[in-house]
Amino acid sequence: MYEVQGPTTKVEPFSSLIVGTPVLMRIYIKDLTKERISMTTERKTLPKQDRFDPGFAKTTMKAIITTGNGGYDKLEYREVAVPTLAPGEVLLQVLAAGVNNTEINTRVGWYSSTVTAGTDEAAGAEEKRATAKADGGWNEATPFPFIQGTDCCGRVVSVAPGGDESTIGARVLVRACMRQTGFESMENIWMGSDFDGAFAQFVKVPAGEIFPVDCDWSDAELGTIPCAYGTAENMVHRAKVSKADHVLVAGASGGVGSAVVQLVKRRGATVTAIAGKSKIEKVRSIGPDRVIERGSDIIASLGENSVDVVIDNVAGPAFGDLLKVLKRGGRYASSGAIGGPIVTLDMRIFYLKDQTLIGCTAWDEPVFPNLISYIERGELRPLVAKTFPLERIAEAQREFLEKKHFGNFVLIPPQLDDQDTNL
Repeated sequence: MYEVQGPTTKVEPFSSLIVGTPVLMRIYIKDLTKERISMTTERKTLPKQDRFDPGFAKTTMKAIITTGNGGYDKLEYREVAVPTLAPGEVLLQVLAAGVNNTEINTRVGWYSSTVTAGTDEAAGAEEKRATAKADGGWNEATPFPFIQGTDCCGRVVSVAPGGDESTIGARVLVRACMRQTGFESMENIWMGSDFDGAFAQFVKVPAGEIFPVDCDWSDAELGTIPCAYGTAENMVHRAKVSKADHVLVAGASGGVGSAVVQLVKRRGATVTAIAGKSKIEKVRSIGPDRVIERGSDIIASLGENSVDVVIDNVAGPAFGDLLKVLKRGGRYASSGAIGGPIVTLDMRIFYLKDQTLIGCTAWDEPVFPNLISYIERGELRPLVAKTFPLERIAEAQREFLEKKHFGNFVLIPPQLDDQDTNL
C-alpha cells in the first residue's frame, strides 16, 4: 500500500508484499488544497520468485535443477546459491553422487497411479510427450523445482552454530532415508526426492544423518553405496535372511540386485541370481551359487517350493512364478518394480502357502550403521560401472536406462574454485 502526498510526492511502503500472491494495493491521493481524500484500488500479481536465483548470494555452486515432470530437458545445469544452514544441519561438499532409478522415476512421474509401464518405457514416453503428474512423487507431491540426488559421498565443510565442529573435514556418507519421527514410525522422507539432494557441489543435511567412513575406497566407489546398498540391506534385514536360507535374487546385475547378492552371501546363505545373458559372467564374479538366465522358465530351473526368500526389484510378468518357487512360509521382499508395477497375484498361492509379502521403503535403524561396518571390515565390493561429470547427467541417465552396464553409475561434481574452499 502506498501513500501519495500532493505535489511533493513521497512514496513509502505501507505494507509488505507476498511474492507470487495477488495483492490488493490501495492508493490514497491527498489533495492538500481541498483537503479531501479519494481512494482507488487495483489488483496486481507479482511474479513468483525463483528460489534458485543466486541474486546477490555471497557464494554460489553448480547444480542440476529438475524443473518438473518430463524428459531430459527438465534437467538444467545452473549456478545457484550455496545452501544456508539451519540449526542442526551440516554443509557437505559433494564428492560423488550415484545415479539411481528413483531419480528417473521421480522426474518422469513414474510413481503416479496413471503409469503402468516399467521405468525405461515410462521414461521414453515422457521424452515424446511430457505430462505433469500431481501424484507422480513417491509419497507427497514432488517439490519442483528442486535438486535431485539420493546418493552422497561428501566432505563436511561447515556446521550450523552449536554443531559439532570436530566433524569438519570428515569424509561421510549420507543416510538418504530419514525417519524424522523416530524408528517406531514408518513415516520417512528421502533426500533428493522430498528435499534438495546431491546433484550439486554442496548439499545441506541433518547432522544426525551423516556417517563418517574409514576406508581406502575412492569417492566414486563410496558414491555407489547409500541408495542401492541401503535399499538392499533393508530388504535382507526385513526378510530375516540367515545362513540356512536359499535366496532367489531377481535383477542381480543392477545396482540394488548386485548389492543384494553380496549382502546375502556375507550372511552365509545360498544365492540363486537371475541376470541377462550378456551379464551372467559378471554376476558370477560377485559370488552367487547359481545364475539363471533372465527370461528362462524359473519353475523348470528351480522347481516349485524350492527357495526360502525372494528379493525382487523387477516385478512385471515374472511375479507370479516367483511366488510358485517360494516355499510354504516363504518371504518375498521388494522395494521396486523396474519391469512393471502392475502384476498378477493369485491369492490362493499367497494365502494357502502362508507366504509373507514385505514392502521395503523406510530403512530400519540398523541398516546404515551395518553398511558402514561392512565397508570398514572389507566385506563388500564396490561396483562402479562408469563415472560422468555432473553436467552430463542426461547422458548418464540415457545410458543407465539401456541397462547394458553392470554395477553403478556415478556423477562427479566440478572441482571447487579457490574462493569456495573456505565456506
